[in-house]
Amino acid sequence: MRCMISPAKKMNVDTDSFAPSSLPQFLPEARTIRDALRAMSPQELQALWGCNDSIARLNIRRLQEMDLETRLTPAVIAYEGIQYRYMAPGVMERDHLDYLQEHLRILSGFYGLLRPFDGVVPYRLEMQAPLALDGHRDLYGFWGDKLAKALLDEEDRLIVNLASREYSRAVEPHLPPAVTFLTCTFGELKGDKVIEKGTLCKMARGQMVRWMAENRVTQPRDLREFRDLGYRFSPTRSTDTDYIFIKGGN
Repeated sequence: MRCMISPAKKMNVDTDSFAPSSLPQFLPEARTIRDALRAMSPQELQALWGCNDSIARLNIRRLQEMDLETRLTPAVIAYEGIQYRYMAPGVMERDHLDYLQEHLRILSGFYGLLRPFDGVVPYRLEMQAPLALDGHRDLYGFWGDKLAKALLDEEDRLIVNLASREYSRAVEPHLPPAVTFLTCTFGELKGDKVIEKGTLCKMARGQMVRWMAENRVTQPRDLREFRDLGYRFSPTRSTDTDYIFIKGGN
């Protein structure tokens, strides 16, 4: 089983908490992307990133100084978004971190696919950014089927999708039919509709990853027992490939 999640825009450098255990497997591709970004003007970069002047200056400086093999932070520690705060890997026990290393993968527009303890540096690049590379119109074309193949390199036939649509669409279209792609949806009922709210979804995704590690979940049916943050599995709204969790009931 593999569980895949999105990255976060906000990143940090932490060379003290945990040591990286490996380099990202798509490091050559990351170098290609870095070099393409370095060839762009500050104005082009800011437009690509869709950010304010302060964030643009920070990331331009990071890009200019970027060395992909020194001062590395484990990926699961480097990202600082809401999802990662609820996952709280910095206070996990060793066996829970081992579970993450085996089962969790982080999708990235810049690095492609990351294991939790791959060493990374801060960058800014969303998967949906319109960056043309090597004859491809965008990052979805650039990465192609590489990420899906990497997820399945050990004969896994189940992927638990906790990523946003922006990132999951870099994988799902390239999976063979024999693979079960199980998406977990977290929402609230509004009438008969299930409504997802961005911040609450991120909280729930991070909390589920933590819960999976604590309970060493390896079977899809066990995910139905998740009840943190007030969510309950809804058997009437769920299918074999889409588990629906409703806040406050089912």
